[in-house]
Amino acid sequence: MEKKSGWTAFWMILPTILVVSIVAFFPLFKTFYDSFYSFGLRPGIERKFVGLQNYFRLFQDTRFLMALKNTIFFTVISVSLETVLGVLIALVVHQKFALRGMVRAAMLVPWAIPTAISSQMWRWMFHDQFGIMSRLWEKLGIIDPGTPILGTPGLAMWAIIFVDVWKTTPFMALLILAGLQVIPEDIYEAARIDGASTLQRFFRITLPLITPTIGVALIFRTLDALRVFDVVYIMTRGAVNTETLAVYNRHVLMDRAFTGAWFGYGSAISVFIFVLISIFAILYIKSLRLRLD
Repeated sequence: MEKKSGWTAFWMILPTILVVSIVAFFPLFKTFYDSFYSFGLRPGIERKFVGLQNYFRLFQDTRFLMALKNTIFFTVISVSLETVLGVLIALVVHQKFALRGMVRAAMLVPWAIPTAISSQMWRWMFHDQFGIMSRLWEKLGIIDPGTPILGTPGLAMWAIIFVDVWKTTPFMALLILAGLQVIPEDIYEAARIDGASTLQRFFRITLPLITPTIGVALIFRTLDALRVFDVVYIMTRGAVNTETLAVYNRHVLMDRAFTGAWFGYGSAISVFIFVLISIFAILYIKSLRLRLD
């Protein structure tokens, strides 16, 4: 009977396995396969097997290396800020106060706005002539009057990080809040009776118990940050030293692939991004000792 039930379950999930294989695994395999060839999308370009040559070219391409540096910088800074702010916001909205439900709903508004819309909105707000954020940064003494934030190296990347933190922190707060709500109140009550302070309760009880939740949130956000495209492309088009791996890969696959044999090189970049994301995910799982079963 148990063996029969196992086969029944297999036949029931088989359609899902086939759909996932076609939608996800086949494009991944095709990209990996194309990365070993040199070819383009323009008719007349001969398809040639080049082995690992495309991967060797990656580390000789200064533009790729700069995009990799920008991607790592963006990921580390934005995810770190979003995690810290997400924990703080989750702790606040976890408390009991008037209109708590309305506050929880309102904090999700930035995350609910489509990225293309919010990025364009912030692009206007950072305009050097009439942007409200440019005026605010001038008043705070961060920039000199008339400084084009999105046209200045260094400032442009920080502006993009600011927008990403504004949009994605509610997502982190929502996940961490879910972890806080499953912590039994009896544990806190016992700690209060033993004389534990607020900080002691946070570092000895709250933080250890929500570490798995934070780990899952970090994985989700890191996966998104390492392949960031929309907010960077809309705000700066990758100019002034803000180009990330996904933006550079778009340039290779959409522009160069129609003029030369660049499609295989673009596939190699895609595979590299996939491997980079996998490495970060494995490091998170190992360091935080997360259980995925």
